[in-house]
Amino acid sequence: MFDSIKARLITIGILVGLSVWALWPRTITTRVQGPDGRMRDSTERKINLKQGLDLQGGIHLALELDQSRGPVQNPEDAIDRALKVIRTRIDEFGVAEPLVQKLGTSRIVVELPGIKDPARAKEIVQRSAYLEFQMTDKENLFRQVIPAIDRALTAAGITERSIGQQVADSLARAPAAPTSAVEDILSGARPPATDTAGAAPARDTTRARRATAGSRQDTASSRGDSAADTVGASSTGPLQQLLFGGNMAGQYLVAEEKVPIVEALLARPEAQRLMPRGIVLRWGSEPLSRGARAFRPIYALVERPIMTGEYLTNAAARIDQLTSGAVVDFQLSRRGGRIFERETGRHIGDYMAIVLDKKVQSQPPVIRGQIATRGQIELGSADLQEAHDLALVLKAGSLPAPLQIVEERTVGATLGEDSVHKGIVAGIVSVALVIVIMIGYYRLAGVLAVVALGLYVLFTFGGLAALSATLTLPGVAGFVLSVGMAVDANVLIFERIREELALGKSVRLAVDAGFKMAMSAIVDSNVTTILTAAFLFQFGTGPVRGFATTLILGIIASMVSAIFVTRTFFMIWLERRPGLQTLSI
Repeated sequence: MFDSIKARLITIGILVGLSVWALWPRTITTRVQGPDGRMRDSTERKINLKQGLDLQGGIHLALELDQSRGPVQNPEDAIDRALKVIRTRIDEFGVAEPLVQKLGTSRIVVELPGIKDPARAKEIVQRSAYLEFQMTDKENLFRQVIPAIDRALTAAGITERSIGQQVADSLARAPAAPTSAVEDILSGARPPATDTAGAAPARDTTRARRATAGSRQDTASSRGDSAADTVGASSTGPLQQLLFGGNMAGQYLVAEEKVPIVEALLARPEAQRLMPRGIVLRWGSEPLSRGARAFRPIYALVERPIMTGEYLTNAAARIDQLTSGAVVDFQLSRRGGRIFERETGRHIGDYMAIVLDKKVQSQPPVIRGQIATRGQIELGSADLQEAHDLALVLKAGSLPAPLQIVEERTVGATLGEDSVHKGIVAGIVSVALVIVIMIGYYRLAGVLAVVALGLYVLFTFGGLAALSATLTLPGVAGFVLSVGMAVDANVLIFERIREELALGKSVRLAVDAGFKMAMSAIVDSNVTTILTAAFLFQFGTGPVRGFATTLILGIIASMVSAIFVTRTFFMIWLERRPGLQTLSI
């Protein structure tokens, strides 16, 4: 097939066209946060060639299990499971060539190059995403023990004023320096130190989310007292004065400014001893407005959930056409659907709280009928981006244990630009030296090899773009190395041609013999190098894999350019000069 020049030129033209198409700049749309805090679409045209962390900047995180509140059972297994969860989340997030790997037996390293929204990426990495469906305390067991808790607190000399002073003193002693963004992200899923009652952090700034599981939000229930009345209006106990009845059994409201005091009261051992067995307290995700005041809901829930997120198989975000609000549709496994259908059938008419990372997502909906494998979580005023992120972490699964940041490095854009500049300079100098040596020593044959070398460069970068491979700084070194290997094949061929000419053969026969006799040596050397690079790719990580990828593609492109393209140029030259007696080599 390739005996004719026409067939060879068509093949070379196809390879050139595919390489140019792979490298052609494309319009890329990304979501970025604007000056007003809103997420917006940003478009730009970029060459379809990914760059690694060392070339374009990004973030480097090292994570370990947080055992500050007690040892984690089987920590090595927990690290392995956390590694799978984080890797799935990052893959769904769509980061170009991320690095998520286990280091030793107790640490996870995460490298995210080219991140446009680091805060969002860190939020996705850190979220525990532990989903539970829990019933509210319809028997009002917690309400019944509030007077006893107040009596125990009063007997211990605890008043609203004294506990408020303790909270103020603890805040005053707290370090003024804010935690780093990474600590906020990677430790945000940990329960607060004062959260022994199972409450979520008091100052939660996430948007209010509305949750349903296959049914719409029920109207305010007639159960419980109104939010205008305290739980114990005639009592003087500190807790009763701060808790207001909600719209349903198990719901209570706390004035937003009093949340730290209520947390501190509930954390007291006097209160913990009297908590009803099987009941836990969970804060709502965001305050509610009642007139001119803001109240934070706190829910008394049955501790044993009727369903957890372990049976969740899929989650997807969308905009509800009726409410124009963001929702997350979720799907359970067949076994999970049977369990959920049985449990919801037992609780028709009751309120079910959807709890994510120990926070109740808005007001619990009432169960109107049995729910099987499909349901939805309404997010109220949250935007579609938040819905996508929630669906992502739910689909990837929950972390088996909280993680803490032990190392953080940020590679800025200026460092990336400097690395790119130095790599380009090194590549240009090396290629220039190769061109000078080839033309100076092999003359016309060297010119043909240099032209083929230009196509080699196009084929290499086109292959990287087509495979969505990532170019790293070691990858640039691999490219420069493969340049030398490309002309090395030409050197073997040219030296063999010179030997054949010295034996008195004609130019055409000498060229044919040179390409044929040098083929075995070229294939042997290149194949062994490809095998070595394949081992580097298989067992290496990060930049090492970038080096191996570029080297393998470069060797393949060098064989095509040295053997096929250069041979075609010789055929064209000999076709134009049929009576050629000597060759400039």
